Amino acid sequence: MSSILACTDGSLYAPSIYQHAAWAATRAGAGVHVLHVIEREDHPGARDLSGTIGFDAEAGLMEELTRLDESHARVARLRGKAILDDAEKQLAGHRVATTQRHGSVVETLAEFERDAGLIVIGKRGEHADFAKGHLGSNLERVVRGATIPVMVAAREFRPIGKILLAFDGGPSALKAVHHLATRPMWKDLECHLVMCGKSDSGNETALDHAATGLRGAGFAVTADRIEGDPDEVIAREITERAIDLLVMGAYGHSRVRSLILGSTTTHLIRTCHVPVVLFR
Repeated sequence: MSSILACTDGSLYAPSIYQHAAWAATRAGAGVHVLHVIEREDHPGARDLSGTIGFDAEAGLMEELTRLDESHARVARLRGKAILDDAEKQLAGHRVATTQRHGSVVETLAEFERDAGLIVIGKRGEHADFAKGHLGSNLERVVRGATIPVMVAAREFRPIGKILLAFDGGPSALKAVHHLATRPMWKDLECHLVMCGKSDSGNETALDHAATGLRGAGFAVTADRIEGDPDEVIAREITERAIDLLVMGAYGHSRVRSLILGSTTTHLIRTCHVPVVLFR
């Protein structure tokens, strides 16, 4: 792993994104690559004005809209540079690279994630409705497109000592177990495995195998199967166990694959006050 990819738009989550990325980089012995993407927008200049006004007026309006677009683009570039300069200051003491691009966040991440081990993104961006608890518009697109784990930063960073892996025995959960067991970033952390659902031999066996694998990798593991609704059980256990980080699949093994963020995943990201690492 040569870098941690940190996506920033300069929103209220930016300082937390940098702190989570710095934590991961320190533990992994990696640098931090901060990405700021100026996404494509629909401008008034793209509208078809034919038939609405006279030709001369339309030509003049189009020229003015072009000037406005150029001005907006210049302001966006300058704002992006200020965001990246601030990121470098906040990440002082770490190996930092910065990149500004026009286009798509997902396409930009695809370009750089080959040499990275983790993507860090905010729960909400600058345009999200904080009052209604909406998630950022890029979050699901990033998770859908990423080939590496995605860490969704909480509003505030706090030291990470305890992690809870929401385990359902599905491919995403098994991928998470393997990742934790084989990456130095997670070593020496206290690990809690929680499986929600009715007792049966298949569930118990899968949970035991996961716990055994993590213990073999040197983790202190507590493994529990708890009956109840996953939304409620996992949220409760995070609070009662003073968990610092939630690890889970982006969707359950029984969900339709096109629904990348399952209902439990979305609910926990929205309501939990700890960062979440997602595997798909």
